[in-house]
Amino acid sequence: MSARDVIIETQSLTKEFKGFVAVNDVNLKVVRGTIHALIGPNGAGKTTCFNLLTKFLIPTRGKILFNGQDITFEKPAQIARRGIIRSFQISATFPHLTVLENVRIALLSKTDKTFRFWESERSLEALNGRALELLDTVGLREFADYVTVELPYGRKRALEIATTLAMDPELMLLDEPTQGMGHEDVERVTQLIKKVAANRTILMVEHNMNVVETIADTITVLSRGQVIAEGPYATVSKNPQVLEAYMGSAEVELQGAHG
Repeated sequence: MSARDVIIETQSLTKEFKGFVAVNDVNLKVVRGTIHALIGPNGAGKTTCFNLLTKFLIPTRGKILFNGQDITFEKPAQIARRGIIRSFQISATFPHLTVLENVRIALLSKTDKTFRFWESERSLEALNGRALELLDTVGLREFADYVTVELPYGRKRALEIATTLAMDPELMLLDEPTQGMGHEDVERVTQLIKKVAANRTILMVEHNMNVVETIADTITVLSRGQVIAEGPYATVSKNPQVLEAYMGSAEVELQGAHG
């Protein structure tokens, strides 16, 4: 694997909170054009790791490289301009606007007219074509005129993917994309992630092992802030350290999902 294949990399990434080490010497390499899953039991450091990558937290030690450039101390807005876009943990949607209007606002953020809500309706309508294409991509075109708050939960997540895509990400960070969903929505969103990953890179935190098994090319397992295993699902799911870290119920889930 050459350096050009790696889109984002961490070197000895460490985050301490008053003596508690939440992320401990993590070396992560995400290969361009793949779906990479970050998994681990509760308290493993997954969300802290995401917060470091998206600059909501500054590391205690270590480096973060994006396309070979050091972004360790850049601000969230700077890395968003680089094409690192995070979705899901903080909803990117406005509940009382329509589905179409939400996507148009996300598209506006890529122009020099960012969030000028007083722009004429005509100038906003110029974005309709691209907005409808994005809604097509995520299977929401028929919902374009719905007020977002009226959407079923799984469809709201699809809308969040559409607004993330509107930002034209080079690297999409998905934080628990199927959390709280019923089986049908999980299946729909899983297939949607697979579809939108066709020409971009995705790094995702995900608890649902069936989702991870279905779409992840590479899995990194964290436990107590450290990487304990990495590789394809078939390898990681049999790793004794991983099974021990998940203790009992999750061990059954891991093995069951593998079967």
